[in-house]
Amino acid sequence: MIPVDGPPADHPDSLHGDLNLALRGYVATDAELHIVDINGEADPNAPQMPGIFADHRTPVFSSAHRVYEWDWSCGEHGCRSPNLTPRPVTLLGLQTQPEEALSFPSRGPQIYGGGYKALVLYAAENRITLGYTRHDTVAPGYAVHLENLCVDPNLLALYRQANSAGRGELPALRDGEVLGTAHGDEVLVAVRDRGTFMDPRSRKDWWKGR
Repeated sequence: MIPVDGPPADHPDSLHGDLNLALRGYVATDAELHIVDINGEADPNAPQMPGIFADHRTPVFSSAHRVYEWDWSCGEHGCRSPNLTPRPVTLLGLQTQPEEALSFPSRGPQIYGGGYKALVLYAAENRITLGYTRHDTVAPGYAVHLENLCVDPNLLALYRQANSAGRGELPALRDGEVLGTAHGDEVLVAVRDRGTFMDPRSRKDWWKGR
């Protein structure tokens, strides 16, 4: 557990459209299932997808999806927009072995002493959301959503304890730490930059040198 910098999340975690990806939902798309080259500048400190796997492999891309936008003006906590996030892919399926240990996209800068790289912003039995800052929001930096996995029960219990205690502290992870296991033959991953859903296939951003 590490201290959160700033106020806690401004909506209950399970009802928060930036934390619980299940609220948004997604639809399949027929985009190309391989690493793609996208023009533009690249951040040398962007999270790297191979860190999800113990062998740091480039996995088979098994499916592609687009996540729905979120309408914060709808109701008390917002609601799913009919519009999809604009990029051609915003949620990517990565092939796994059933019960394979999974970590998270690795990153160089630490967010807290002791090598901590990512903060657990939301966790449920089969999904987890991580932020790469100490803020209790996806707004200021990178964030990732991992779906269709079995979140480690101890990590889940720790997160729920922290959430019930007011979120002044939240669990944090170091590169390579196991956060769960594959539920089946695919884990889904979305990556965000200052809240915006990015294309997780981008070589210059998330698959450097691959």
